[in-house]
Amino acid sequence: MLSAAPARAVDLSIVSGDTGSGIKVLREILDQYEKKSGNKVNIVVMPPSTTDQFGQYKLWLAAGNTDIDVYQTDVIWAPQLASQLVDLTAATKDVVGAHFPSIIQSQTVNGKLIALPIFTDAPALYYRKDLLDKYGAKVPTTWKELADTAKLVMDKERAAGNKDMWGFVFQGNAYEGLTCDALEWVMSNGGGQIIEPDGTVSINNAKAATALDMAKGWIGTIAPPGVLAYQEEESRGVWQTGNAVFMRNWPYAYALGNGPDAPIKGKFDVAPLPAGTDEGARPAATLGGWNLAVSKYSKNPDAAIDMVKFIASPEMQKYRTLRTSNLPTIQALYDDADIAKEQPIIPRWKEVFLNAAPRPSAAVKVKYNEASSQFWTAVHKTLSGEGSAVDNLADLEVTLTKLKGNGW
Repeated sequence: MLSAAPARAVDLSIVSGDTGSGIKVLREILDQYEKKSGNKVNIVVMPPSTTDQFGQYKLWLAAGNTDIDVYQTDVIWAPQLASQLVDLTAATKDVVGAHFPSIIQSQTVNGKLIALPIFTDAPALYYRKDLLDKYGAKVPTTWKELADTAKLVMDKERAAGNKDMWGFVFQGNAYEGLTCDALEWVMSNGGGQIIEPDGTVSINNAKAATALDMAKGWIGTIAPPGVLAYQEEESRGVWQTGNAVFMRNWPYAYALGNGPDAPIKGKFDVAPLPAGTDEGARPAATLGGWNLAVSKYSKNPDAAIDMVKFIASPEMQKYRTLRTSNLPTIQALYDDADIAKEQPIIPRWKEVFLNAAPRPSAAVKVKYNEASSQFWTAVHKTLSGEGSAVDNLADLEVTLTKLKGNGW
């Protein structure tokens, strides 16, 4: 079923930052691995911010750190970290066929598989179905409908005594999460992918500016002013306590929102994110996902690979999905009866996947982190009222063009 255990027991370390119950469930999976293999595994816990994680990963790998054997990596990091990670192609040839081919491809750099997927991600629009029903409102399919419905329900709930109610929460902090949110606003309004697959810097256009102006209009009206400092967990905190009509977030928030003590249990559902209203508008959801990579500096690479294959196996992906509502990367699990019963949202998330769009990491390669940082900075300035969207995107085009130089 799984790869053979190494001949002698060893101590391993895996580094992970996660949201919700992710670290707790990883520990449960590793407890099962320890029992099977005889190895001991320590989790090095990182902050949930992917920006902070990536910075620390680069420092450790540049220093040739032998203390970390396995890194939990974001889908966009493959081209940037590949040179310091073990090529898993030969070791995983017996299992890669079970995964979505596009996800395996996203972790393949110059023909080498540098990370094995453990779950994938695409965000959705969470909505309070009880409140929409209460006021006769429909699930919005455009951002304008979302803003109008959010304002309607928020105002009526506040008039009824719920002074803490807001219309919409999302990830507005200046970090990689804002790149994800803003890419969705821009793409869903027909404004392109920031940097196109052929490497062209496309962000400085009228549709992109319109999308950012739209989002700026939410701050302090339907979204709390504090959203400018929100990451995933801050958004979920407001939502899960029952103080938001809509939320943009990843699948992990679904299981937590339906937890036994959650005030919103049974009161919400999810739908694809809205589209803009300009020509070429369509829903867009930033493709996320997490993988496991083995450090070139690991003292026990064979044992580390064995552990990676165990965590990524169908059995452990099913275990994780049942407990966290994370999306599996193994195609067959979308038809699994237990998952459909316990996490009925999982089979339905395929509709969200149809709108999934990658960030431009493949086009930008090792310069992606800097390019993304420049993008989220320009967006955050716009949302904060520091300059107009038109001016900030014009400056961003200049910065990205200089970063590109003679080519990505």
